[in-house]
Amino acid sequence: MAKLIYSAIMSLDGYIADKDGLFDWAEPDEEVHAFVNDLERQVGTYLYGRRMYEVMAAWDTLQTHDQPAFIAEFANIWRAAEKVVYSKTLANASTPRTRIERAFDPEVVRQMKASSAQDMTIGGPNLAAQAFKAGLIDHCQLFVAPVLVGDGKSAFPRGLRLELVLQEERRFGNGMVYLH
Repeated sequence: MAKLIYSAIMSLDGYIADKDGLFDWAEPDEEVHAFVNDLERQVGTYLYGRRMYEVMAAWDTLQTHDQPAFIAEFANIWRAAEKVVYSKTLANASTPRTRIERAFDPEVVRQMKASSAQDMTIGGPNLAAQAFKAGLIDHCQLFVAPVLVGDGKSAFPRGLRLELVLQEERRFGNGMVYLH
């Protein structure tokens, strides 16, 4: 049975983007990216909301021949995985191995977890909020950047209280901290 993992890069004050929608402060360096690649190799399916999918879809067309090896590796990992995009407005997927679902159905995700041999990640806080509320999230993989942005898009849904157990932590040379 697959695990459903919420993975996010967030500011120290808990945002994935600032009030202007910017997340340039969250770009991982080579050390962090290589670590992310190791985590993502275990993922067979990405669950995305429309906005997160549109950001991530750039990995499909990225020319990797002139990129560092860790960037090219992530592009290949991302391209090989299945993607499910939850959107009421997106007409067509722009990437291969992608299907669109009009609504998030917790029971369908439970069935996906039960039938998948590889783990799944969920990206985007709005979609993740639905999975948190349905009790579907098995793990959180959080990368905390050493920056305060003051306001913006919260990494977690409001009103959610969960008791979590720290399983792993790692500090990187750029000051980012990984919490699992």
